[in-house]
Amino acid sequence: MKLWEKNIQVTEEIDRFTVGHDRELDLYLAPYDILGSIAHVSMLHSIHLIADDELPLLLTELKALYHEAAAGRFVIEDGVEDVHSQVELMLTRKLGDVGKKIHSGRSRNDQVLVDLRLFTRDRLRRIAACVQRLFDALLAQSERYKAVLMPGYTHLQVAMPSSFGLWFGAYAESLADDMLLLEAAYRMTNRNPLGSAAGYGSSFPLDRDMTTRLLGFDTMDYNVVYAQMGRGKTERNVAFALAGIAGTVAKLAMDACLFNSQNFGFVTLPPECTTGSSIMPHKKNPDVFELIRARMNRLQALPQQVVLMMNNLPCGYFRDLQEIKEVFLPAFDQAEECLDMATYIVERIRVNEQLMDDARYDAMFSVEEVNRLAAAGMPFRDAYRKVGLDIEAGRFKPCKEVHHTHAGSMGNLCNDRIKAFMQGIVSRIDFGRALAAEKALVE
Repeated sequence: MKLWEKNIQVTEEIDRFTVGHDRELDLYLAPYDILGSIAHVSMLHSIHLIADDELPLLLTELKALYHEAAAGRFVIEDGVEDVHSQVELMLTRKLGDVGKKIHSGRSRNDQVLVDLRLFTRDRLRRIAACVQRLFDALLAQSERYKAVLMPGYTHLQVAMPSSFGLWFGAYAESLADDMLLLEAAYRMTNRNPLGSAAGYGSSFPLDRDMTTRLLGFDTMDYNVVYAQMGRGKTERNVAFALAGIAGTVAKLAMDACLFNSQNFGFVTLPPECTTGSSIMPHKKNPDVFELIRARMNRLQALPQQVVLMMNNLPCGYFRDLQEIKEVFLPAFDQAEECLDMATYIVERIRVNEQLMDDARYDAMFSVEEVNRLAAAGMPFRDAYRKVGLDIEAGRFKPCKEVHHTHAGSMGNLCNDRIKAFMQGIVSRIDFGRALAAEKALVE
């Protein structure tokens, strides 16, 4: 079934090529397509395009379809082009001509736009929850190990004293910054494109404010041409937000792999969280962090993939945009899975609390000695030269007591401020409004 077919059928080869993976990918969108249709037919009733006796029939069937889709039981049949066609087909089978009325004032262009917006804002809500859980786990470990020293590095050379409190807390604050991008992505996503039709509006007196309210959008894309220009742009903006989170988690995974190796021995993973070797019986490999690193690095390429598919298109709809779904829709599953697994491992990771007993790290206390001498009155450059010469002569004896008190240092982590920063961002994103609107539509 194709909504656009008249008396000529395309060949099987053309059909297979143009439909591509839409049937499988549209299953991601099925519940959201039905939500959009519930709001749309309610609006059509308000402008007298759906009769009083027809609206309850359509709403009853659409709500039943929604619950089927939400439970994962929605199927796009062979020969049916996409989710929009399947929904209309199923309504028509049950309700006859009444089912054919739901497309008035609407195009598949604005229909898929609203599907993608509803899908994306829901998945951003879930990503935000995953980020929050990882953030909390990192801050808890930062507090737990705040007094345990570790080497800081520049150029992969031992540099100055750091702490596990600083290390865990740094990634927590990075996630808070990443949440700023997610907030912006959510706000740009949470705008209603429904009513733009094929990008040029409709001669029906559509009540776009009503569908905006019913679907829980903050506002609408007002200009109908711009609403269509949002296809690809929205995905690109969201992809950058996902890539920011992915960059933080990939770096954390790289650190963990490095620090878990015997050459460093900074952290250990529980044996049940590692894998073995088919030939080396001693191996305990950090495969989880390695896979997180690879998958999150791949996710960082998502913005470029989206840009390369949409950035040289003029305004209006083009079939090129269909291809974006193939890389965009599955990205949320991958991001969620990696975030959840990173949280699972971070909660269980253990640090080496005797690390500073190793003499190879003695030299990293050199700056502390320089600062001690400078605080006692010696010019900084003289203190620097003295400590340097003592190190070269083998006379340097480090004092391993470190007293850092300024904001953000190992003695004053500011974790309470970092937590408040994150909470402030999360509190500005009103996920509850959208959820309440969706719930009201299907009850």
